[in-house]
Amino acid sequence: MRVALYICPQTVLSSLSMALDALQLANQLAGQTLFEVQRISADGQAVELGIAELRVQGDMSLADSADLLLIPATGSALQQTLDNNTVLLDWLRERPSEQALASLCSSACLLAASGQLDERRATTHWRLANSFRQRFPNVRLQIDQLFTEDNNRFCSGGAQAGLDLCLHLIARYAGDWLAEQVAGTLVIERERGKQSRFTPLLPSQGLDDPQMAALLRWMRQHHAEAIDLPSLAERAHCSPRTLLRRFRTATGLTPNDYLQRLRISAAQQALRNPACSLEQVAEQVGYADRASFAKRFKQLCGETPGAFRKRLRQQS
Repeated sequence: MRVALYICPQTVLSSLSMALDALQLANQLAGQTLFEVQRISADGQAVELGIAELRVQGDMSLADSADLLLIPATGSALQQTLDNNTVLLDWLRERPSEQALASLCSSACLLAASGQLDERRATTHWRLANSFRQRFPNVRLQIDQLFTEDNNRFCSGGAQAGLDLCLHLIARYAGDWLAEQVAGTLVIERERGKQSRFTPLLPSQGLDDPQMAALLRWMRQHHAEAIDLPSLAERAHCSPRTLLRRFRTATGLTPNDYLQRLRISAAQQALRNPACSLEQVAEQVGYADRASFAKRFKQLCGETPGAFRKRLRQQS
């Protein structure tokens, strides 16, 4: 299988090396060249990547005969990536559906901008979800997925999810047995679940509102107690309506959403203690019963509390 690996000045070196390592390892373990990888750039010239200048084998014409074009991650500056890769975008717009196209992480924006993801399922890094949806409303973004496949169009989520997609491509084009061999050699687990497992529960925004910052500190200390909007508004010395507005500005969440995330975050820590039952964890973090706790946990974490605890045991 001929693979064209696209490189540009925005290419994330770790994403590039990860894809190269996975495909080269597949060849090594198979004892033959199943994936013939050629590095290409827009003009066929070497690409400066900050700490290294990377040589390529040719320009976009090499991609014409490739079975798969693979675009490593290009960072979070989406507009800069689009502005500086117009040659690639023009090439992509002419691609027939039978030619496979794959993007790692943020490079889904290149496939989307060319129209290659219109009405197709796709994913990218969870931090880019809002801006991606605004820019490309015709894409069926499934941000919770580590990788997606839809009619020869492949996308992956953040960083390590690129390796999940590479393993999927190896399995699809060379057999599941080889993908298992590659995963085992790289000491990585296949079928790792969803991106929500890795998304931080609490926002990381800085707080310019000292009163809201103080309120959040109080909520972190009292998350297991019964807390409602009127009591929070009273503590913040404002009306419930004003609190909602200021709270959302500070955190991007409603007070109740933030409270639920606080509780589930505390539950993740409590679940590390094998002596604590699920019922005890639920009560400890502020839920009246195990069922409501488990429902909220799966909603926010993408897995049940029991599955989370089991995975922790397997990793220890």
